[in-house]
Amino acid sequence: MNNKPHVVVIMADQLRTDALGPHTPNLNALLGESVSFQRAYCASPLCVPARGAFFTGKYPNVTKSLNNAKLNREKELGNVGKEHTHMYRLMEEEWDSWHTGKMDFYTEERIERSPHSATHWLPLEPRYYDYLNQHGKRRPGGPDFKGIVPELAYGEVTHIGTCSNPTTGCYEEGIQYHYDGFILKDTMHALCNRDKNKPLLLNAMFFAPHPPIDIPEPWYSSIREEDVTLPDNVGVWSPNQSPLQLYNLPGVIGAQRTREQWREVWRAYLGFVSLLDDCVGQVISELKRQGIYDQTLLVFTSDHGEMLGSHRLWQKMCMYEESVKIPLWMKFPQGESFENQEIDHIVSSVDVLPTLCEYLEIEAPENMCGQSLMPVIRGEASRRESIFIQFDGNGSRSNYQRCVIEGRYKLIVDLFKDEIFLELYDVIGDSQEQMNLAFEPKHSAQVDKMLQSLRLHMSRTNDYLTLPSDVYEQFTRNYSEFKK
Repeated sequence: MNNKPHVVVIMADQLRTDALGPHTPNLNALLGESVSFQRAYCASPLCVPARGAFFTGKYPNVTKSLNNAKLNREKELGNVGKEHTHMYRLMEEEWDSWHTGKMDFYTEERIERSPHSATHWLPLEPRYYDYLNQHGKRRPGGPDFKGIVPELAYGEVTHIGTCSNPTTGCYEEGIQYHYDGFILKDTMHALCNRDKNKPLLLNAMFFAPHPPIDIPEPWYSSIREEDVTLPDNVGVWSPNQSPLQLYNLPGVIGAQRTREQWREVWRAYLGFVSLLDDCVGQVISELKRQGIYDQTLLVFTSDHGEMLGSHRLWQKMCMYEESVKIPLWMKFPQGESFENQEIDHIVSSVDVLPTLCEYLEIEAPENMCGQSLMPVIRGEASRRESIFIQFDGNGSRSNYQRCVIEGRYKLIVDLFKDEIFLELYDVIGDSQEQMNLAFEPKHSAQVDKMLQSLRLHMSRTNDYLTLPSDVYEQFTRNYSEFKK
């Protein structure tokens, strides 16, 4: 009998860190039992590269899973190379491994289809769509929930793409036919059919609260508009915010809505988060019913965040806090002395797998970019000075962004074709990132220092991009005339 703890990872999709409240009692209770990292960030604000990084402990530049790879010429840019060991391969022999829900973690060898994988794969697609067809039910969303957008392909040519927009609606088919109802059913199946002679590894990848925001009752009507408090930066284009975001999908769609129009989107989005909360509550209840909750390491996180109108932007695909900051909580098995604490060090999603390896006493793969968080959980000083985030386009290489966070400062490098725009924010003193400090001469040394860190990281990880040696001078020369 293996006495190692059970491991359950619950991942939301596109969850803002500030979207919890009275409507999320189950998540609030879990947070109260967990070590929570207050400054946790994704490695990329896009589903596929974010999950590739999470499950390997390596930055997207290293795995070469860079974007959602929708175009044939760059299909390989959605896959983690077979030389990179990931969580499933690392744990599926010793643990009874299950995957439920969204896939969005793709490997060169297509592990979910491999006869050599010991994981029980219950991915959302295409099983969910077959299920709807069998019962004559429509998918959530539809034409009204999508808009057309310009997308640069291969960094060369513009084509027309489609993307979810902030339309909201009530999904009349009910929770049993919604994405998350289907995922919850699979997750409960995994819990009830696990091999009880082995510890459990469950990766439950929920859809919520990713658009389309077309959700069933009672969640659709559970939040009233008058109960929604909008952050100050919703519907506001900040002074000296990167104009290149207007070439990027979040700006193309998000900039068209006013602050008051975002209130309805927030209302429905928070209802969607409440739906997620109910799903998480049912998973926890089943773990408790089986008597294994206290022996379970439960990780709750999201692949990335959601702008939801902040900076007049929609979706993710940018480097502002709302898009790249993620919840990261670890509820340890009962009896550990480091329960229930908040940690303020900067951490990255690539740190999760190294942490699991140390805590579970698994031999860690070589060359992981992440660092185990166990030392800081035990109260030791953090060794991390920087974390890095990258964006390489949605369906193909197009709009690029690079980001480094050091201490209280965040530097964003926004690239589109031949333009480069810089943003520097004090995210402690200016958490809604309203004051771009890159134009201020007194912060030039900070910009230079962080550009140097970013260049070194890009070189070490074999980035496709390089930054011109005079990028700061170019930025100042090109944009100072337009400073507000």
